[in-house]
Amino acid sequence: MVAAVAPSGGAAVRPEALLLTLFGDYVLDRGIAVSTGGVIAVLGRLGVSERATRATLSRMSRRGLLRTIRQGRQAFLGLAAHGAAVLRDGQRKLDGDIVERHWDGRWTLLTFSLPESRRADRHALRTRLGWFGFGPLRSGLWVSPSAEDISVALAELDLLAHTEVFRAEAFMWTDPARIAREAWDLPEIAAGYDRFRRRWTDTAAEEFDELARRVRLGAEWLLLIRRDPVLPAALLPADWPGVRAAAVFRTLRQQWAGPADSLARAILTAVVDE
Repeated sequence: MVAAVAPSGGAAVRPEALLLTLFGDYVLDRGIAVSTGGVIAVLGRLGVSERATRATLSRMSRRGLLRTIRQGRQAFLGLAAHGAAVLRDGQRKLDGDIVERHWDGRWTLLTFSLPESRRADRHALRTRLGWFGFGPLRSGLWVSPSAEDISVALAELDLLAHTEVFRAEAFMWTDPARIAREAWDLPEIAAGYDRFRRRWTDTAAEEFDELARRVRLGAEWLLLIRRDPVLPAALLPADWPGVRAAAVFRTLRQQWAGPADSLARAILTAVVDE
């Protein structure tokens, strides 16, 4: 097991989250592969040992996220098709709004029924539903205010035949805000945004160079927003802290972009990935 990295005052972030952020920022859709030594050097700046980085890279390769390209005695790392798809999905969340601005008042309801023999598939389905912004309202019933098509994700899990999806509105005494409070732990999500904003407003920028800062910032932010269903304002408490945290994230990410790119070019030796 690879230990999580937690600088003083910071949230624990596993090396895989840092690597996914690094590849999303500097490899995805650029047609390149980067040197293994360069990747190890960047994570070393974040306090991750070479051994931990190599172990994580090996595991990511086995899972079909990365592929190795050899040129002579040097090894370069490129994104496999599955890895590129995962990172594009993550990039969509990084670039997306923190509050849904155009809700029509309708909900997506998803029910599923799986036998006990498919317990692993049940866990995979719940994980995927959470990523797409669904929350558990009752046993076997998940809800989301979004109408996003999740059929591809369900088909990948071979679960289309075990799920039913409906669109509906809250009716009579049913309070939409109460549905949101029951389906998601909004106080915990809000507390995570508050911690993020305090950390990155206070001391986090002093710990690393701009490249390491930007990678760490992106990894922490992705861990936050993957738990956030991105609800409409009508379902959220007043003065939702995610809005302020998002402003801090986007300001710092842009502020460090130029210096981080320069450092990345110097450290991450790249070759064309055909």
